Formats: sequence, C-alpha cells, structure tokens
Amino acid sequence: MSAPADRWWLATLGRTVVWARLREREAGTAEVFDSDGNTLSYDSTDTARATLMDAEFVEFDGLDEEDALDRGFSLAELAPPQADDDDALRPRMIQQFGMRAR
Repeated sequence: MSAPADRWWLATLGRTVVWARLREREAGTAEVFDSDGNTLSYDSTDTARATLMDAEFVEFDGLDEEDALDRGFSLAELAPPQADDDDALRPRMIQQFGMRAR
C-alpha cells in the first residue's frame, strides 16, 4: 500500500500565510486539513482543489518567485509546516511574517 500524496496550498492576507494540506487518497477521494485543525473529506481531488481555489488558495508547488513576491513573500521564506502528527501541525498552519519582501 502506498502512502497518501500530500500537496500544500496557501492563502495570504498581508503578511499572514494560511496553509492547507490536500491529501489525495488511493481510492481517488481527497481530504483537506485546514488551519482550524479540521479534516474535510471530498469525493475527488478535483473537488477539493476547486474548493481551495474558491477560497483563494494557491498550490505551493505552483508558485514561482515572482508569484510569491506579488503576495509579499520570497520563496526562501516559505515552507509548508512540518510536525509528527496533525495535532502538532495545527498550530503551525498559520504563519505570521515581519516586513514585506521586495
């Protein structure tokens, strides 16, 4: 059995980054772990992606430096949060940064 595929998404408001983790399941379904610590289930990864885009999230892997700078960050500043489990991950899903990049 293979491990689920995780994709990181982010939304920005000023110098605040809000992360969401999209987990693609083997059966073709998807789960989104959000900044409130909720795990939301979707019938497909397409539905989960559309929901994230409707909420103005963008996929982290799709950002280039110019996109990041337009959002007020350098890619060097941004990295998806890491933790051993979802309980430890939850408080890291919102990040606050200091002065604006550029």
